[in-house]
Amino acid sequence: MIIVIQCASKKKPAAGHLCGRDGQPVLFVADPDFAPTGVANAYARPDDISDRGVSWRTQLLDYNDMPGNNPLDLLPAWQLYENKIYERLVNRYGLESMYVLSAGWGLIAAKFLTPAYDITFSSNAEKYKRRWKKDRYNDLRMLPADTTEPIVFFGGKDYVPLFCSLTESAKGQRFLLYNSATAPDAPGCMLKRFNTTTRTNWHYECANAFIDGKITI
Repeated sequence: MIIVIQCASKKKPAAGHLCGRDGQPVLFVADPDFAPTGVANAYARPDDISDRGVSWRTQLLDYNDMPGNNPLDLLPAWQLYENKIYERLVNRYGLESMYVLSAGWGLIAAKFLTPAYDITFSSNAEKYKRRWKKDRYNDLRMLPADTTEPIVFFGGKDYVPLFCSLTESAKGQRFLLYNSATAPDAPGCMLKRFNTTTRTNWHYECANAFIDGKITI
């Protein structure tokens, strides 16, 4: 079984940054033009060209390909977010079976070293953080295209289109849990409603219930 869970806005304080040639840390956002001023870091979109002549996304992939080397102290995706659910999922299903659906980077493996970023699909987010459906991102697709394992997704409705897009080539059955009164539009996915009165980050509760065997697919 493959587990996919959406990213979270709260990152750990120890989250590392990619840096420019001058050593200045970079925080990745959806729209740098609206980001706060008077801070020590620079801002960039993941697909902006860095001062090394390639996109920051390519630079991050190259960084991950450096064997046994992590000088910037980037955290793997499963350790980047503050909520304990990411750790619980890894402990229950294994590191190789877990992926994070990131609004900044795409569908990334749990072990993928990921820099600090502040990008979300949430309509409540500040303008510089908000990714719109029309925005062009070269999202990563780290899930093996030929996998036949079932895939279970825990995430809000704003992340459903990206999940469907980045997993459309998977041969395994995709299961999507939701809590809204109306089922989301998720072509090719098996849908199951998770009943809860929780509204904000309800998918954490859902994932915990799944781990504890309180819900099944």
